[in-house]
Amino acid sequence: MEFDSPGLDIEMNEKESTDVATRCATVLNLDTASLSDEYYYQSLPFCLIDAVYSVGARYASTRLTIIRYCERYRLQRIRADKKSMPSKASQHSISEFLFNAKEKGTSELASSIFCNKQLTSTKGGILKAEAAIEFAEILKQHGVEYFQEILKIIDNTGFERNIRGIPGQKSGISLSYFFMLSGSENLIKPDRMILRFLYNTLDREVTTREARAIISHAYDLLKPRYPKLTLRLLDHQIWGYQKKR
Repeated sequence: MEFDSPGLDIEMNEKESTDVATRCATVLNLDTASLSDEYYYQSLPFCLIDAVYSVGARYASTRLTIIRYCERYRLQRIRADKKSMPSKASQHSISEFLFNAKEKGTSELASSIFCNKQLTSTKGGILKAEAAIEFAEILKQHGVEYFQEILKIIDNTGFERNIRGIPGQKSGISLSYFFMLSGSENLIKPDRMILRFLYNTLDREVTTREARAIISHAYDLLKPRYPKLTLRLLDHQIWGYQKKR
């Protein structure tokens, strides 16, 4: 369990946020920053597959997992117009994903469709394919089928509690990333790449909770200089920089 930091730690975190902001401005190309194709998926199920499969894994394997699913069902993966939301009629719905998944069964979905049998955790974890199905079922229970319905679950504590109840999803990292892929500009995904960047900058281990606070404050410091920058975009730039190293 994590607790709010006392005053001295708050002062230290402010200094660390300044250090992180300085390093971001030095090593990242924030003037020309842009999001990768994965932030422009054609359909919502691809966001949840990506969010579940990307945690604790090389992103190349996650990308291939979604490509295989799209190729199997002849689905468009990335939207043609990145400036607008795809119409509901052009999207692959959550219910359609669940139909395909349940028709095949969890084991075959993982081995023959996704060709990815990763677990959510090495201890007591379940197949990520099963976690993706559970994630989709919870979305459906809350009436979410398409991008246009995401507002139904923003700041919905019941939805968040249900997602965190899926084995391997307790940290909420996948949930944050799902919202980011779905269009939220105000979240970060404090995964191992982000934590490694902070470790290299601050010379200490940082918790996921601390990472959110430090990067959010660093973003506030950077925003006046880079008016087009969003928190999601800053996270993506940090992740891409660290991945190359």
